This record gives sequence, structure tokens and C-alpha cells, in this order.
Amino acid sequence: MSGEESGVEELVLTAQHGHVRVMTLHRPEVLNAIDDALATALGDAVAEAEEDPGTRVLVLTGAGRAFCAGMDLKAFARGEGAHSRTRPERGFAGVVAHAIAKPVIAAVNGPAAGLGAELVLAADLAILDPAAQLALPEVRRGLLAAAGGAMRLIQQMPEKIAMAHLLTGEPITAADAARWGLVTAVSAPGAVLEEALDLAQRIAANAPLAVAETVRLARASAQADTWDQEAWARSRAAQERVFASRDAAEGAAAFAQKREPVWRGE
Repeated sequence: MSGEESGVEELVLTAQHGHVRVMTLHRPEVLNAIDDALATALGDAVAEAEEDPGTRVLVLTGAGRAFCAGMDLKAFARGEGAHSRTRPERGFAGVVAHAIAKPVIAAVNGPAAGLGAELVLAADLAILDPAAQLALPEVRRGLLAAAGGAMRLIQQMPEKIAMAHLLTGEPITAADAARWGLVTAVSAPGAVLEEALDLAQRIAANAPLAVAETVRLARASAQADTWDQEAWARSRAAQERVFASRDAAEGAAAFAQKREPVWRGE
């Protein structure tokens, strides 16, 4: 793999491969869990790539053995919310509400849980390592897949199967994700970044303006039925209720203390 590499606060590593920019979440010691600092770094890295005319496609991956374990629950217990410290309007992870005109490919090298899975679902394309899994386990921690995960999962796979995963928090294997069309492809073992780069280069070879307008049109069409302002308002209201609850605090505390949570329903 070629390309010059640099760090954004050393939390997001970037490498340029011609017209493709690879962004690597770099908190491997906590499976790339997202706290406010990482959300800030990722949002800034995406903004920099968006403004660079030489970058036509973005590839997002994770350092180490995981893609992203989701929101950092220990940071959440301290009062953080996995938002950019400088640009909170960009939403969770610094990117879920950040309009990006360039195609984004998720190269899922390992487990993607919670906010990590939501990053995959929000990407335009996704390639999974065969050992990778997607999971939205928020209900197990008294939380809510509020970064669009619940809506996107229902939108992107059969409703009743999606509901089962949302309500149990049980993971989706790479094979099942491919079967239900949640991802573009499953790579050969250990080759997910290589295959994502190959796909990105094929996209980057096309006319940039035509690609950007195709991305905008396709996203608008995919979201037409469920992603109006009223839907986002409902999501934000639900998020505020759940994240401010005692159960949310208990879920984070139980995770940090390595014990089973005791739910109170309030």
C-alpha cells in the first residue's frame, strides 16, 4: 500500500492514494471507541478531505482488530457525548450530520458496534472482512441508536429482521449483512482495505462532478420516505429522552464497572 500518511491529533490517521484518502480511526487500545476528541478529529479530517479538490473518494477504516466499538461509554459516563468539541452541529462522531458530497466507503476490518455500525450504515458503500460483525446493542446499555442507525437498518434490510436485531442488540454477521444487502461485498480474509481501495480507485477514475451529483441524487432518493425534518426531529427528541435517563447512566456505569446493569425504566 502506498501513500503519504499523517495524523490529525494522532486520533485519525490519513493516507493519500492518488485521488483516494484513507482515514483510520486510531484508538486501538479501546477498539476505536469514539469520545469527543476522536469525534472532533474525525469531523475535521472529513472536512479537510471534502475541501481538497484532489480527493475524490473517502475510505474509512479502523486501527487494530476493530473497526469501531461505538461510543466510548466511559467517556459518556463522564458527561461526553461523542460529538465534536468545536462543531457539535456535525452530529455524532463529528460526521453523521455533516454533509459530504464525496462518496464514502467503509472498510470494516473488524467489529463495528453501536456508533461504529451507524458509521457503516451511513457510508455510501461498505466492504466487510469475513470475520467482521455489525451490531446496534444500544438497548443493552439503556441507550438508543440515535445517529440514524435504527432508521437506516429498517430502511436497508427486511423490517422484521431489522427489528429483531434492534430490540435484542444481537450482531449481524458479515455473511448475513451481504445476504440482506447491508454491505457492498465481503472481502477475502485480511484484504478488506485492499479491496476497498480498489473500489475507490475505480470510482475516482470517473468524472468528479458527475460522481458528486450522483451521490447527492442517490442519497436524496434513498432518504425520501423517512429522512425529512420531522423524522430527524423525532430522532432528536427520542435521543434527548433516552440519553438523559437514569437507565442510560446505569448502562454506562455497569459497563465501566464490568457488571450487569440494573434497569429501572426511568
